[in-house]
Amino acid sequence: MKSDSGKDAGKPVRKVIPITPAEPDPSQMVAMFESEKKVYARSISGVFARWRWIMVFLTQIVFYGLPWLEWGQRQMVLFDLGARRFYLFGLVLYPQDFIYLTGLLIICALSLFLFTAVAGRLWCGFSCPQTVYTEIFMWIESKVEGDRSARMRLDKNGWTFEKVWKKSLKQVLWIVFALWTGFTFVGYFVPIRELGGELLTLQGNWQIFWVLFYGFATYGNAGYMREQVCKYMCPYARFQSAMFDKDTMIVSYDTGRGEPRAPRTKKIDHKAQGMGDCIDCKLCVQVCPVGIDIRNGLQYECIGCGLCIDACDSIMDKMEYPRGLIRLTTQNAVAKLWQRAQVIRRIFRPRVLIYSGVLLALSIAMIASLALRQTVKVDVIRDRASLSRIVAGGKLENVYRLQIMNATEHTQRYRLSAHGLPGLELASETEVEVGPAETRGIAARLQIPYGSAESGSHTVYFDIDALQAGAGRATEKAVFLVPR
Repeated sequence: MKSDSGKDAGKPVRKVIPITPAEPDPSQMVAMFESEKKVYARSISGVFARWRWIMVFLTQIVFYGLPWLEWGQRQMVLFDLGARRFYLFGLVLYPQDFIYLTGLLIICALSLFLFTAVAGRLWCGFSCPQTVYTEIFMWIESKVEGDRSARMRLDKNGWTFEKVWKKSLKQVLWIVFALWTGFTFVGYFVPIRELGGELLTLQGNWQIFWVLFYGFATYGNAGYMREQVCKYMCPYARFQSAMFDKDTMIVSYDTGRGEPRAPRTKKIDHKAQGMGDCIDCKLCVQVCPVGIDIRNGLQYECIGCGLCIDACDSIMDKMEYPRGLIRLTTQNAVAKLWQRAQVIRRIFRPRVLIYSGVLLALSIAMIASLALRQTVKVDVIRDRASLSRIVAGGKLENVYRLQIMNATEHTQRYRLSAHGLPGLELASETEVEVGPAETRGIAARLQIPYGSAESGSHTVYFDIDALQAGAGRATEKAVFLVPR
């Protein structure tokens, strides 16, 4: 037997040397997650800052004041889920009026599309609850802890008596404001005066839960999450680009005028040295509530608040440069150096006109529908225990249950009648009284002479007429069964 060991004789032997992985260089490591840095927004005065505070006052006066106003003997605006009635000023709406809520939501959506197409994120910058409450919480924080630099020093330093009492006072004010916000919000669904009495006596577990829930949501979103809600949680920030075009007015930095940026003194002739108007003071970044640099171009995080415009204009005034380095304009206007008249003309472009036309038509239809809305409603339910029967006098009878809803603020009397078959008559009570904004159920018996109609189902109609002139009329369809 021949051995194969001689075949490898004289050949070099390869040695396998294990490779030990080198220690990673910390300077070359890239973190997969970076914690969000706190934004210390600097306060600024100017046109946009004033408008933001005007909108804060207007929205909060309406929100906190509306539940306390009365209309007659009831709360002016109340979505009473328990009673299944919605009170809006002089209107009393029922679940059957859900179409009006649908129409209102469609109108709100179209309004958002229109405003976004024209001037970007106006809603986000001036009226969104997240923006409004964040502004209020930041105002409380600045009043307690001081301006931007004072807040930064306070957070950087260790715990001292000053830091403890300032942080504690801020938390107390935040919590009180958040709980009052939660209480007001629940007051739109539970009569707010009754809600206050229940909370004082620690009654109403569900009411307490929802007050705490919405209070905690306000406290967390406005006190801590702030710009992170706008940047990461709000869906509008993600799909807004679908409603933008190059003629949408947005907060824009004029790159051609501002670059190259460089710090300088007021006395330097910056144009002779090839500098742009931007002095790289970074004040536009410091006042931004979401902490972005608008000089990097259009970004989805920008909420269109315009505070960077106020900041930049104040610097331009000090440097004696023309205002408008950062301004509310369009991308086309910046690129093509359009004048204001050209920008305004491009506002009335086809998509804006279409949005406006559809919105106007829907609003008119909504108003007309509410104005012509019937103030009496009726639902007809057949009595399943007795579909059809012969009664005294040789008549065939069907039994129904009528749910009559009075959508007015006054007690109404209604006259009931029926038609649809020869000899059809209402054998039950023909008049009924229903209280203001109430629903009353009554039994109704319809009779026809036996043999006056063919076997099968026949369509009949109940007529409900208010005895008071102009108080409404309703007609509801039903089925009369004739056995074989």
